[in-house]
Amino acid sequence: MASAANMKNIREIATCSICFNLMTHPMSIRCGHSFCQSCIMDICKKLSQWQEGLKIFNCPLCQHRFTTKHLSYNRDMENIVEVIKRMDETDHEMLCEEHGEQLHLFCEDEGQLICWRCERAQHKGHATALVEDAYQGYKEQLQSAVTKLSELQEKCMNYKMFMTKKITDLKDVIEIQRQHIKSEFKNLQTFLHEEEKCYLWRLEKEEEQMLRRIKASEANLEQKSNELSNHILELEAKCQGSVQNLLQDVKHTLSKSLTVKLETPENIALEIHTTCNVSELYFDVKKTLRRYQVSVTLDPSTAHSGLFLAEDRRQVTPGYSQENLEASSKRFTAFPCVLGSKGFTSGRHFFEVDVGEGTGWDLGVCRENVQRGTDMKQKPEFGFWTIRLCKKNKYVALTSPLTSLHLSEQPLVVGVFIDYEAGLVSFYNMSAGCHIFTFPKASFSDTLLPFFQVYQHSSLFLPLPDV
Repeated sequence: MASAANMKNIREIATCSICFNLMTHPMSIRCGHSFCQSCIMDICKKLSQWQEGLKIFNCPLCQHRFTTKHLSYNRDMENIVEVIKRMDETDHEMLCEEHGEQLHLFCEDEGQLICWRCERAQHKGHATALVEDAYQGYKEQLQSAVTKLSELQEKCMNYKMFMTKKITDLKDVIEIQRQHIKSEFKNLQTFLHEEEKCYLWRLEKEEEQMLRRIKASEANLEQKSNELSNHILELEAKCQGSVQNLLQDVKHTLSKSLTVKLETPENIALEIHTTCNVSELYFDVKKTLRRYQVSVTLDPSTAHSGLFLAEDRRQVTPGYSQENLEASSKRFTAFPCVLGSKGFTSGRHFFEVDVGEGTGWDLGVCRENVQRGTDMKQKPEFGFWTIRLCKKNKYVALTSPLTSLHLSEQPLVVGVFIDYEAGLVSFYNMSAGCHIFTFPKASFSDTLLPFFQVYQHSSLFLPLPDV
């Protein structure tokens, strides 16, 4: 007959660590641990509800990863449970190992099953009770303990699932922030790269101008040096000639030599005007751009008949076609477009456009002499440098072919920057202070005008420059 200690060990092996009862239809996972089928499936179901789509779980005992496909019926464990149950049913036949008597008594002091001979010997004076009387009271206490521990186990599992969800949420938040940081630095790098090209181009032009002046002065000195050499040769020839040759027109020769002058060449100061504060560019893109900000208003004589301009000429809205408008050869007739009043013929300029949450618009600059009827083609080769908001918040640059613009966030205010001499037109998201797009370098020779096209359910507003 098995000893009480061995029976206790066997019972512990056959007990489910989730419900603390003998296993019912035991299921094993890859790590070797077994649980009641209903218990392990219930845990998997709860975890899937807490974290939608979760298909890989951790063993409640050793955290080994498994899926429900890895669950297998443990027939051996089922047989062990059946044996324990049969032994429980014949528990009344258990005999004292020392005396061979039936264990009809329970010692409250030692917490052991004893026979009548044990009670008179080793347990004399101890509080004892019949097994039947002690059984019900302790069973109720154990069931109460199981209930309490089960509640704690469920609470623990809920906490664990909450923490698992927290980890997932943290990773999602970190990834979003990581992508935002990468995007911000990429935009800044693009802006600085464009600024670097502009400054280097201006420095190159300044070098060309200064070299032209210095070389012109050098050429003048070369010419003067040749003239002086000729005079010297002429005088040396007279000195080496005969008396008659030396004295012939000697006064005219001397007078001519005395009139020769050497002008001091222009002192061209090597002062470079093209300077760049890189740290200022790095720390405040908006501030740098707004140094070149100009006030832009709309030109009513260019506005399509379906556009309404505010009285201050800083806002344009689409509407019904207006009649009896003043005739103008500048007016757009096929598309809802309007131009700015003043153009750019040199220098660097910047203006902002409040696009709000409109659903469709084009903006940028164009040449003054672009086509304004049905033959208008909005491409750089036809004098347009513009970007567009299409349906479903899709942004494109109107290059040939179109260039898709993948923006991390919707711009509410768009900045347009023109460097006339460098041939650059750039766009910026002023809400985020980041670069959107720069057109390939062009060669400007005509007047450039701010260009706007407004579609249905949209309007554009031109804010006053910051003072």
